[in-house]
Amino acid sequence: MSEADDDADLLPDHIGWPLWQAAFLWKEAFITAMQAAGHEWYGRAQSNITAFLNPKGGTRQRDLVERSGLTKQAVQQLVDDLEAAGVVVRSLDPADRRAKVIHYTAKGKAALKDGVRIKRQIEARLAEGLGEDGMAQLRALLERAIEKGFDRDGS
Repeated sequence: MSEADDDADLLPDHIGWPLWQAAFLWKEAFITAMQAAGHEWYGRAQSNITAFLNPKGGTRQRDLVERSGLTKQAVQQLVDDLEAAGVVVRSLDPADRRAKVIHYTAKGKAALKDGVRIKRQIEARLAEGLGEDGMAQLRALLERAIEKGFDRDGS
């Protein structure tokens, strides 16, 4: 067997690769559109944390660490950056004065509203390419894969 044959096993030929590519391309389209809409603070790093912020009641900073899978230091820096941009504000948790709760500001909530609009636009472009039936099939298959295809405990 040649070295080239051995290297063939290294090529990504599993379902994870197109899933990753699709998610990456969707995220890039979203980030680009958010920045074009005037939310220049929104980038890859910020998207790793804003997805876990509760827009109504806020989110404890330590919960952001757990949910995002990022380190405490990384979350701290991202929250600092978002706070400096005027997107979020920290407050003391009334249930535990040692804990901080992160809340969206008016600027942050405006970005959320733009985000909903932009996500619908991206979805509409995808639906144009796939057609109504294709989009319904894609959604159904992804939901089924999420529900049935992934064991959370890794087994």
